[in-house]
Amino acid sequence: MRRIFAITALLAVMTITALSARGEQGDSIPSKVVPSPSPTKGWYETLRLRGYAQLRYNGLFETNPNLACDQCDKSWGGEGGGFFFRRIRLVFFGQIHERVYLYIQPDFASGGSNLAQIRDAYFDLALDAKQEFRLRIGQSKVPFGFENMQSSQNRLPLDRHDGMNSAVPNEREAGVFFYYAPKEIRDRFRYLVSSGLKGSGDYGMFGFGLYNGQGPNAQDRNKSVHVVSRMTYPFLMKSGQIIEASFQGYSGKYIVRPSAAIDAGQNEFKDYRYGPSLIIYPQPFGLQAEYNWGVGPEYDPESGKVVEAPLGGGYILANYQIKAGERLIIPFTRYHYYKGGKKFEADATKHRVKEFEIGVEWQPHKNFELVTMYTISDRTFEDSSNPNNRQKGSLLRLQAQVNF
Repeated sequence: MRRIFAITALLAVMTITALSARGEQGDSIPSKVVPSPSPTKGWYETLRLRGYAQLRYNGLFETNPNLACDQCDKSWGGEGGGFFFRRIRLVFFGQIHERVYLYIQPDFASGGSNLAQIRDAYFDLALDAKQEFRLRIGQSKVPFGFENMQSSQNRLPLDRHDGMNSAVPNEREAGVFFYYAPKEIRDRFRYLVSSGLKGSGDYGMFGFGLYNGQGPNAQDRNKSVHVVSRMTYPFLMKSGQIIEASFQGYSGKYIVRPSAAIDAGQNEFKDYRYGPSLIIYPQPFGLQAEYNWGVGPEYDPESGKVVEAPLGGGYILANYQIKAGERLIIPFTRYHYYKGGKKFEADATKHRVKEFEIGVEWQPHKNFELVTMYTISDRTFEDSSNPNNRQKGSLLRLQAQVNF
């Protein structure tokens, strides 16, 4: 392209020179020469890179090594532990065309093994010039719940709550999602993240999607899709306070992975949930509350089988932002509860969770933050290999995060 442009420019100069020479001989010449158009940028020139990494240590003042949460943090509980990379994320993103936005995010600390795995890989196709109507195609977060969609880079507690995070493994799925939000609201979503108010990002004022339903980085197993929809609105009050209210739900069928110890029998189960979210952004006091109800697969210790069972759970979180120049201190506390199965674990493990956390996030500047969090937990997690398992305990957890 550059060579063609250079040759074109040279020919243009030669032509102008020739016309000038003719003009000196009395011939007429154009009063204005139209310049050659500048070359458009290649898609590779529009891509940008950002990311973050998290290092944890969970071994302080641990009262019960049998208390664990494999979904939350694989270094919590057990005989191992020590320092642990929870996430190492790189994000490649860019507006590669006026109607196409690209986003790819690998994680280099998946499963605690420091192995690379795709988290997000999608593109947004704008259906109008203002990009208010979009189709998101690929693997991305499913629009269900505020905390699920909030980046771990911005979230205050170290892990998402069990109540709604058990709905979608790793919060992501392959599918097609439609989002709508007017420009004013899209700008407000961006502000809630860039200002440090811990927003969830731009997932539209209205979202609707179809996705596989069996988890990310995996093929569908029953040739039926899950359907999800969400409505949310961030109200801007006269005082400048922003309050966001949402309602979301999804429905589908899920194939459970049974262990060898139980009779497979039925392995496809109803899987649906619905619930509200209310977010009062910390200006300086903040409050978050979410809950969901539904039906899904769950291991039954009495019969030794997986059955369809009701589920429910959510959380309430309070926080307060203290700003001192570039420094930011955010004390927070959260209580969360869940009663139901976790469909993506073998036998759809039965869970009963009651957990209280109190912590503080310290940011000396935007490129570094340290979270200290004390957890008091009562967890029951039962499957065919351990049908009678209730663990209680507490521990102090630390996380250092670098942003770039």
